[in-house]
Amino acid sequence: MSGTDRSRERCPDAAGPAVVLVEPQLGENIGMVARAMLNCGLTDLRLVRPREIWPNDKAVAAASGADRVLDGARLYGRTADAIADLVHVYATTARPRDMTKRLASPRAAAADLRARAATGEATGILFGREACGLDNDDVALAQAVVTVPLNPGFSSLNLGMAVLLIGWEWYSAAEAAPPTVPELVIPEQTRPATQAELQGLYDHLEGELDTCGFLRNAQARPSMVRNLRNVFARAALTQQEVRTLRGVVTCLVEARHLKR
Repeated sequence: MSGTDRSRERCPDAAGPAVVLVEPQLGENIGMVARAMLNCGLTDLRLVRPREIWPNDKAVAAASGADRVLDGARLYGRTADAIADLVHVYATTARPRDMTKRLASPRAAAADLRARAATGEATGILFGREACGLDNDDVALAQAVVTVPLNPGFSSLNLGMAVLLIGWEWYSAAEAAPPTVPELVIPEQTRPATQAELQGLYDHLEGELDTCGFLRNAQARPSMVRNLRNVFARAALTQQEVRTLRGVVTCLVEARHLKR
């Protein structure tokens, strides 16, 4: 199915979620993602360690004219850096994870993202590798998980299909009644914490836990770190709360040193 009517073109939605591709393998897949994004009015494409050289001619060919998305794509070395400026992030996954996460369908996620955009929150959606999806460390960075309820006997989606499906729900949600989420009243002197501020808390806390020996079990350390990050990711912390928690960690460390 093809065709574009320029006379009816809707401006891309600046408040739309960022689409973050973690280690995409083929330039063609990135191009098809760009095409799917612009179909749905999305333009913020972020690439984490793409396997092929970027910019990529194969991506341009597969994008079928969605050049504005590819031209604006940004490269990152870490997932945490790609989402640093965002407040609320969804991770896409097709399989159960041993994590306590809020789970949403694409339609519910789109309604939630629309409601958050209306309050000025910067949001994003993580998509994983074509062959195996996101790893657990990437999922742990997200506040919620989105999964597509498909035929359990065959639920395989390629990257472009997955982005189009979730992007379409976002696009079509604009025509629905304004979505609502339970209101979170935040004092004027603070704001929701960004992913960069949360990452600073994680690094601070994990560094001190390494120092004191709490994370000394090398085999258990990755799951312990993910559990800690999941706790804070679900909490919807504000900037001031992050500062307070970092102050608590600093105070506990200083008190331990004074006792020596």
